[in-house]
Amino acid sequence: MSGKRKKNPWPGRVFTVLLAAVMLSGGVRAWLWLSDNKIPNVRKEVHLYVRPDTESSDILSQLDSCVTRRASLLRAFKSHAVQAYMKPGHYLVQPGQTSAYISRMLNNGWQTPVRLVIPGARLKDRLAGRISAQMMVDSLTVLNALNDKELLGKYGFTPETAFAFFMPDTYEMYWTASMDEIFARQEKAYEAYWTGENVARARRLGLSRMEVSILASIVKGESRVPDDYAKIAGVYLNRLKSGMKLQADPTIAFLLNYETGRILKKDLKIDSPYNTYLYYGLPPGPICIPDKAYLDAVLNPDTKDGYLYFCAAPSFDGTHRFAKTYSEHLRNARAFQQALDRRKK
Repeated sequence: MSGKRKKNPWPGRVFTVLLAAVMLSGGVRAWLWLSDNKIPNVRKEVHLYVRPDTESSDILSQLDSCVTRRASLLRAFKSHAVQAYMKPGHYLVQPGQTSAYISRMLNNGWQTPVRLVIPGARLKDRLAGRISAQMMVDSLTVLNALNDKELLGKYGFTPETAFAFFMPDTYEMYWTASMDEIFARQEKAYEAYWTGENVARARRLGLSRMEVSILASIVKGESRVPDDYAKIAGVYLNRLKSGMKLQADPTIAFLLNYETGRILKKDLKIDSPYNTYLYYGLPPGPICIPDKAYLDAVLNPDTKDGYLYFCAAPSFDGTHRFAKTYSEHLRNARAFQQALDRRKK
């Protein structure tokens, strides 16, 4: 009996199993690629701040609370070599973003700007601290820049006049901005304020732009009540015009580094060009950063009543009483002192 040789089924079965394994492997890889590159992996907004010494593991830890698939993020970080290529900056991770997008964002430096608030500071170290708290630059670097003759000279300022350079406001900038870039942004704001109209107003008053800033800083040292700004500016302009000394207490406070709440008679004898009780005219630089409202007050002063004196009102509401004559000023000063004595009792 001649029989046919039976076919061995195992090769076919092995092939089928291998084919299925390959297809399964390809399907898994395809799914993982889709998971990492096409399927959103972020469920809530997160702000990332990456410094030069930040590790990718630190970033992963910060993102733990906002991603749905941590394994996908791990794969994307590894495949894009995030540890080697990520750039310092502020990054906004938002819902809808994929793991691959986050990786590319970090590697390519696709930053989201931050808001830099420039305050009307009275001391350079305070200004340095405020800028440093909002930007990547450290406070010592900021302070050094505020005293850097060469860097400030690029913009037409000196360490003595640096306060005039700053315009208190909120600015959008990249978190990694250098001090040169921050200065360049301030230059735009400064020039934007000094329109042809404002320059003409200063000229009519016989003042330069710097002199307006200096006087505005003194007015700021005197009052926080907007209705009084223009009147106080008018007093000082009237004094300058009449040849009087300014005798402005805020300039003495500046000499004392704003470390005392009360000006004493001995303080009025400090020999400094900032001492407006000893020297005529304006001091050599601003004693703080004046806000636009104070600059506006100097450029639009209230001089029509010819006031030469002012003192705090006895109502203790921050307002002032103004006088044309010294005798009238003394009466106002006595009224304030009497109110102060009653308050102490």
